[in-house]
Amino acid sequence: MRNSPRTWAASALTLCVLAGSAGLLMAQAPGLTRSLVTKADVSVPNREAVVARVEVAPGAVAGWHTHPGDEISYVMEGQAVLLMAGQAPRTVSAGEAFVVPAGVVHSARNEGKVAAKLVGVYVLEKGQPLATPASAPQP
Repeated sequence: MRNSPRTWAASALTLCVLAGSAGLLMAQAPGLTRSLVTKADVSVPNREAVVARVEVAPGAVAGWHTHPGDEISYVMEGQAVLLMAGQAPRTVSAGEAFVVPAGVVHSARNEGKVAAKLVGVYVLEKGQPLATPASAPQP
């Protein structure tokens, strides 16, 4: 059975969307990995949910950044030090969760000997990058 031009166009479009999504998730600090699990519209106009597996290698730092929407994360394994502008550093361990409001400058570092593994849910403005690098907040 031959594929029609319509099938080829749909396949090419799907590939471009996946490559674009992967690019958004791959542009990140060394030792930080975000892998797209799913992405879907939500009931809030002009917003979408992005679910990602996040891993911070031992000794790695996520780097200061922001998100164009809220981040809700659950730590599955390991632990990390969560750094949020205007707040004291907070250690989050397996079984704990945290929320980073939209636009808040934050980072994380893994001071442990094993990878910190999280599930991150991001409720973002459509068409915006998942994360944008930011300057370290002033003390």
